[in-house]
Amino acid sequence: MENLEGLRDEILAAVRQAPDLGALEGARISALGRKGRITALMKELGALAADERRHAGQILNALHDDVTAAIAQRKRELGRAELDARLAEERIDVTLPVRPGPLGRIHPISQTIDEVVAIFGEMGFQVAEGPDIEDDWYNFTALNIPPEHPARQEMDTFYLPGAKDGHRLVLRTHTSPVQIRTMQERAPPLRIIVPGRTYRCDSDATHSPMFHQVEGLMVDESTHFGHLKGCLIEFCRAYFGIEDLPVRFRPSYFPFTEPSAEVDIGCSRAGGELKIGRGGDWLEILGCGMVNPKVLENCGVDSARFQGFAFGVGLERIAMLKYGIADLRTFFESDLRWLRHFGFAALDVPNLVGGLHR
Repeated sequence: MENLEGLRDEILAAVRQAPDLGALEGARISALGRKGRITALMKELGALAADERRHAGQILNALHDDVTAAIAQRKRELGRAELDARLAEERIDVTLPVRPGPLGRIHPISQTIDEVVAIFGEMGFQVAEGPDIEDDWYNFTALNIPPEHPARQEMDTFYLPGAKDGHRLVLRTHTSPVQIRTMQERAPPLRIIVPGRTYRCDSDATHSPMFHQVEGLMVDESTHFGHLKGCLIEFCRAYFGIEDLPVRFRPSYFPFTEPSAEVDIGCSRAGGELKIGRGGDWLEILGCGMVNPKVLENCGVDSARFQGFAFGVGLERIAMLKYGIADLRTFFESDLRWLRHFGFAALDVPNLVGGLHR
């Protein structure tokens, strides 16, 4: 049997000097493979006497273990070196300018919210927010909606299990509860808009179980219906980008406003195509009115001293009209092709100076 100490030194040197994982695998096969040098020596043990076989076997087992440990150690070292080299090659200088390329598209609903906020922000309105889960006092009772009102029926409203302070929990059916919370928390004068999600039991091409609204509220000592008309006329003309857009107010009824009105904008339906602007026809766009004194009193506001106006508009509705989107359900289908077509540039922030959209 050959000099095992010399063999050990030779094999360990080859392992330590392996420049890469491929060379290391070659050294392993040369020593421990089926035809490797250590494997061949193991096969010769059977021809030795018992005492010699026992002694040589112990030495060969120790050599096998030493070589196996050396290979594992060298493999870890080469792996770390390879990872370090890869990290060095792939590192990114975060101080460099952003690489040119697409940044994705802004969803039309997000764009519409930004446009509405930009318009009313110029009028001094501040954005307010509130919870999606309300109790029926905030969602209905405080807004002067009686118990027998159809909107409170389970066929129209998503009620949740449980109650809060004796009131049933509900997914808010409008963003008006935020008006109640704001009047409870802050003293007039108030000027807020409330964009957010709302929920109702309805689903077709023009209705969705979850949709978006924006509510507006202004309360002070001198606000009157003329101020309401001025705000909404300017909003409609600014949003649709038509300076002479016809706007009319029709008497209506809402429990939380008195007097109440529906707002229509001018349009044309010639040839079966809807076009916003002058055209001899009208299209309902939103509801509004002066805040009912009972609502003010429910919030602890002195209705003999303060009065105000409120309005609400569906964001999907005005987005569909402005951008020619035919089906409400497509807003929520997560179709990237649809978003690439109707979406907006990621850095295109709406404002009245630079324009609402490009």
